[in-house]
Amino acid sequence: MIRISELRDRDVVNVNDGRRLGLIGDLELDLEKGRVKAVIIPSSGHLFKKIIRSKDYVIPWERIIKIGVDTILVDYREDLPPSAGD
Repeated sequence: MIRISELRDRDVVNVNDGRRLGLIGDLELDLEKGRVKAVIIPSSGHLFKKIIRSKDYVIPWERIIKIGVDTILVDYREDLPPSAGD
């Protein structure tokens, strides 16, 4: 079992290009089914976020490949729609 606070301390890395996306800032929950739908990673540059409207990364839970000790590996591609069953 893992706590949300432990997830928030791990770097999220995209396996498609090796890019560090950031740290988890929030979770999207399905309260009816009692499950996590997605993790939300705020775009970097909190100072400029108010000036430049930048997009957060929303990673469906099904696209998380591995949760390691200090890193979370994800399959993130902006051109892919969310997985079926969402």
